[in-house]
Amino acid sequence: MFAIVVSRFNEEITEGLLRGARAALAEASIADTAITVVRVPGAFEIPIAAQRLAESGAFDAIICLGCLIKGDTMHFEYIADAASHGIQQAALATGVPMAFGVLTTMTDAQAVERSGDGPANKGREAAIAAIEMAALFQTLDEGMQG
Repeated sequence: MFAIVVSRFNEEITEGLLRGARAALAEASIADTAITVVRVPGAFEIPIAAQRLAESGAFDAIICLGCLIKGDTMHFEYIADAASHGIQQAALATGVPMAFGVLTTMTDAQAVERSGDGPANKGREAAIAAIEMAALFQTLDEGMQG
């Protein structure tokens, strides 16, 4: 089972990331019924939602998707730092792999480029990383049992 936590902020971009993640999961033969999508207001809220999902014990990995585009203030840096460290801390605290698919771009054009259809989609890349980590953890768990 996989969870996807996706930010509604910059929704035109994050929906593209979500499409990319879903496409990668489908290509790996992961059924829609094995995917839970949770929407949060912004990137700042991703870590706490991801941690709550991980604590449920229901998910093999969590894909975290969001988009931060640099503006004229320090807000970008604070939120990017909080999101990245928060996701890492949630993964470490729960032992559930969390793939980082939060764009941190300098321009709108960069965000559009990274969320479009195709292999360069960062949501797709995050889903592939989540699949790989879930498989690795399953292999490690089986090795520890035998």
